[in-house]
Amino acid sequence: MNIVEQNVSVNMIRDNLEHIPEYPLPPGISLRWYQPGDEQHWVDIHLLADPYNKINLALWRREFGGDAHILSQRQAFLVQEETGYVFGTATAWWDDDYYGQPYGRIHWVAIVPAMQGQGLARPLLSIVCRQLKALGSERAYLVTSTGRIPAINLYARFGFRPHIRTAEEREIWHQVQAYVRVPLGPDTWRRFYTSIQPN
Repeated sequence: MNIVEQNVSVNMIRDNLEHIPEYPLPPGISLRWYQPGDEQHWVDIHLLADPYNKINLALWRREFGGDAHILSQRQAFLVQEETGYVFGTATAWWDDDYYGQPYGRIHWVAIVPAMQGQGLARPLLSIVCRQLKALGSERAYLVTSTGRIPAINLYARFGFRPHIRTAEEREIWHQVQAYVRVPLGPDTWRRFYTSIQPN
């Protein structure tokens, strides 16, 4: 079984939130922030887009807590203006103790399959990264998995790099590199070879 089929959880980080790539939303598509009731849209999107996790309202509550004021600043949704169809989401979350430091977190990015392949994830990620910065985060991380190669390509284009902490993670990322179009970069490997500790 190859590394993509194994679908191993991996982390990526961005050391700062400067110079975020900017992509405009195409005509007919808008972005809005959470409104009460959007938790069901979040569930519906992920039920279609996420084959790996058990998606339900309990998961949404566990991940986000349900504070409408916080969510209205942090959870984004893509909408078809003509139909009102809500088809994409990402959240500008945070973690006060990500390996001992405060980080913003790009959390639960998803677009329904029927709307994938149209470049819509780029403006969504751009807006959410900028929102993290506006809300005070200086850097960001995200969790993805090796079965999500298009997502890894996207994140790498946005300046996220593998967060390698162990020799095992180094080997995982070496295997992933064979599947991604965006070079994860020799600088990435040089930087972390000297800092990781053997298992």
